[in-house]
Order: sequence, then C-alpha cells, then structure tokens
Amino acid sequence: FLMVLITRSTVGCPARCECAAQIKSVVCYRKRLTEIPEGIPTETKILDLSKNKLRSISAGDLAAYPLLEEIDLSENVITNIEPGAFNNLFNLRSLRLHSNQLKLIPAGVFTRLTNLTRLDLSENKIVILLDYMFQDLRNLKHLEVGDNDLVYISQRAFSGLLGLERLTIEKCNLTSISAEALSYLQNLVTLRLRYLSISFLEEQNFRKLYNLKELEIAYWPLLETISATTLYGLNLTLLSITSTNLSSVPAGAFRNMVYLRFLNLSYNPITSIDTGSFRDLIRLQELHMVSTLLATIEPQAFLGLRQLKVLNVSNNYLVTLEEGSFQFASSLEVLRLDNNPLSCDCRLLWLLRRRNELSFDGRQPVCATPPDIQGTELKAFAESALHEYFICQKPKIRDRKLQHITASEGQTIYFVCPADGVPVPVVMWISPQRRMITSKSIGRMSVLNGGTLEIRFVQVQDSGNYICIASNAGGNDTYFAILTVKSYPADGALYTNRTLYFAEFNETSFNDTQVFLKFTLDLKTILVSTAMGCITFLGVVLFCFLLLFVWSRGRGHHKNNLSIEYSFRKVDGAAVSGGQGGSRKFNMKMI
Repeated sequence: FLMVLITRSTVGCPARCECAAQIKSVVCYRKRLTEIPEGIPTETKILDLSKNKLRSISAGDLAAYPLLEEIDLSENVITNIEPGAFNNLFNLRSLRLHSNQLKLIPAGVFTRLTNLTRLDLSENKIVILLDYMFQDLRNLKHLEVGDNDLVYISQRAFSGLLGLERLTIEKCNLTSISAEALSYLQNLVTLRLRYLSISFLEEQNFRKLYNLKELEIAYWPLLETISATTLYGLNLTLLSITSTNLSSVPAGAFRNMVYLRFLNLSYNPITSIDTGSFRDLIRLQELHMVSTLLATIEPQAFLGLRQLKVLNVSNNYLVTLEEGSFQFASSLEVLRLDNNPLSCDCRLLWLLRRRNELSFDGRQPVCATPPDIQGTELKAFAESALHEYFICQKPKIRDRKLQHITASEGQTIYFVCPADGVPVPVVMWISPQRRMITSKSIGRMSVLNGGTLEIRFVQVQDSGNYICIASNAGGNDTYFAILTVKSYPADGALYTNRTLYFAEFNETSFNDTQVFLKFTLDLKTILVSTAMGCITFLGVVLFCFLLLFVWSRGRGHHKNNLSIEYSFRKVDGAAVSGGQGGSRKFNMKMI
C-alpha cells in the first residue's frame, strides 16, 4: 500500500492541470487558481501557473519541488513575494513574473538563485529597484524590468549581476539613469532603453560598460542633445537612437566608434547632414535615417564611410542625392530613397546609371519634378531618354546692372543677385575680406531668399567689392557690387535720435567680427534721467537727516562725568610750597 501511494504521488497530476511526464512539466494555464495546487510531482522541472488569480508567494510554497528549472507566474494578481520564496530552487533557470501587481520586491526574494539565467519583472507596478536586490544572481543573463512605475534605480541595485548580458528598461517614469548604477554591469552586451522621460544623459554615462555591443535609445521625446562625451568608452557595433528630439547628427558622440557597423537615427527632426558628420565611423555598413525631416545632404556628408552598403533615407524631403556626398558611392548595395520629392536632373544621373546593379529594396525612387515626368519611377526611363530629362542648366544672373551703394555708418543696405538655372542655383557672396557669406551665416551679413545680400549696421571697413556667385550642378555665374561707407565726424558729434555704440564679438563664434547697437538720446530721455537722478539725491539727503534726528533724540539718556585732579610742581627750578611764590600750573584729566 505504501508503494502504491509513492507511485501515485510521483506520477500524479493536479486536478485541472495538464502534465507531460516525458519533459516533467505541469501546465496549469488559465485555471482560475488562487493558490499553488496540490499534487504537483516532486520531480517537476517546468511549472506553468500563468493567467490565474494567485495573490502571493510565501516562503516554502515551492520548497517541495527542488528540481524546478522553469517557473511561469506571469499574468496573475501577485502583490507580495516573501523573502526566501525560492530558496530551495538551486536548479531554477527561468522565472517569469511579468504582468502582476508587484510594487516592491524586498531584499532576499532572489537569494540563492545562483543558476537563474532569465528573470522577467516587466509590466508590474514596481516603483524602485533597491540596493542589492539582485545580489545573488551572478549567472543571470537576461533581465527585463520595463513597463513598471519605476521612478528611481538605486546606485547599487544591479550589484552582483556579474554575468548579465541583456537588460531592457522601458515604459517607466525614470528621469535619469546614473552611470554609477550601470557600472556594475561590466559584462552587459545589449542595453535597450525605451519610452523614457529622460531629457539628458550624463557625461560618460556608459563608461564602465566595456563589453556593450548594442545600445538602443528609443522614444525619449525630451532628449534634445547628446554631448560629445556621453558615449565615451563604448565599443559598440550597433547604435539606435530613434524617436527623440535630436535636431542634428550627434557627430561628436561618434568619435572613436571605429567598430560601429549599424546606425539608426530614424524619426528624429534632423533636417540636414553636414559634411563629415560620420567621418569616424570607418566600419559602418548600414545607416538608417527614415522620416527625419531630412532636406539637405551636403557634399562629403558621408566622408569616411568607406564600407557603407545600406543607406535608408526614405520618407524625407530630399530633392536630390548627389554622388559627391559619398566617399565611395560604388560600395553601396542597397539604397532606399523612396517617398522623397526628387528632382530628376543631372544630379541623379549617376544613380540612374547604377539602377540595374543597385537594389532599391523593392521600392523604386519616383520623380517629383520636372512636371512632364512627375510620378515616373527611375527604372521606367529608357537609356535614350537619359540626356533628355536628366540634364542641368548652368546658372545665369538676371540683372547684371552694376550696383554701387554709398551709405553712412549704422545703416542697413541690400545687394540683389537674382539667378535662374536647373536645378535652382545656390547663391553666396564673397566679402572684400574674402569671407564667404551664405544663408547660414551668423552676424551682420547674411544671404536672404533670392540671393539678396543684407548687411546690417554697415561700417567703414565694410567698404569694397562684393562678389555674388550663383552655382549648381551645371556650373556657376558671378557678379560684382560696390559698397562705400562714410564715417561719422571725428569729434563724435551726436545726431538727433541716433547714437551708435560699438561692440566686438569673438570671430570664432560669429562670421562677423563687429556689431553695432543703436540707442536713442532725445529730450524725453534726458528729462527722465534727470528726474531719476534728483529723486535719488533727495532720498540720500532725507536718509541723512533721519539718522541725525534719531541720534539727537538719544543724547539726553547718557550722563557725562568730569573730574579734575591737579598737583603742584616745580617751575623754573624753584620750589613751590604753601601756595606761595611763583607762577602755578596744574594738570587736568577727564574721565
């Protein structure tokens, strides 16, 4: 009889559960259980209690099953796990606790789980990760703590995670992740940080993650900049920074990332790629910048990318993509340029010639202009039509009448330079000091729409010949203008309603070295200034009288004493005694 009971307990299966003796598993999935069922075989290795109504796990609840290797407690209503609840499970490798009601996991819950390799705590209500809560999990490889109410991660929360390789933190209320907390994860290979309200990253935020290869930062709407030192020390092969508020390529942060092979900057408001933005990424093979509001890719923008094979700039506002943007355009194998308002002119002729050997990943680029070929895919053009449509017209400046402006210091002047061409020419000006002036120039001089040169607060040293250069892929055209600036009289006389003051700025910060500030000096200003001065003077006088009045009121409360001591002394050598003979003198002492 005793042998029969032992056999039944060994091969039995809890009511409403499904058991598989071959793999030693017990599956009690969605059975409306409110507690761990009885009758689980002691040799069970896999236990699935997910989607039930368990409320807590107490110490000793699982002690009878020391051979357990996988436990799934996800999608219950667990609010409490007592310290020591998993103490006897030395063989446990996987523990799933996601989608419960846990708010706090006290120290000691994961004690002695030295063989655990996967832990999922996501989709709970955990507010804080306490110091040393993972201390004994030295063999843990994968940790997920995302989709919680996390507001803080203690600096020593990850202490003990010597073998952790993958960490996912997402959908939390974190406002920062300190470098100190991450410093315990020196063997981390993959770090995913998604849907966070973090607005900045510390300098050298990941400095001790020596083995990190993949870093993903996604859905950080408050992140606007990444400093040059933020990613210092990393040796990444994959970097993804998407759906943030970055407005430019963080070129400084890419320094020394010579082993990076995959870079994704999609869904950021980056409107331009400047020359040499990726110059340090010499091993980069894939670059993705999808839906970034990208409108301009400057010449040599991809300088340094000798091994670039995949470029995805789809869903942007690019009018063209010139061969001069690449260091080696021949290395490209896949190009996604679809959903851009492309102008099919000579700048895209190189792309058309490579259309048979270059993959567009099944999505052909389409011409937006000129109007007669609008909507036509590149693959649809016959070879004979290339020189009919894909052409450029050299710029021509329309009005070539000489402009000679004479102005006084402090005035604002304009030189016009309208130009036609296909594609639309880019206009720049050259100053008499041989300085280039463009629409991006900062300072007193800049180029407005239509090629007009604006010079604000002109100075004598601005005088000279100005050269307008209109250029496009078909060539360039030039034009000259003359500016003469008259100085004010040497005596510095003031003119009605105009007094100029000079301020000098650092030439390295601004394209112009001098800026004039204009102030008015009229009768109203003089009267207001005089009135303010008088009020200030009268206030000081009144204050002095008040002090004298207070001092005089207090004089009668002090008693003055005076005592005089005197003694006779010899005068001119004669003895003085009895009050007679010779003149007398006395000494006085005031006390």
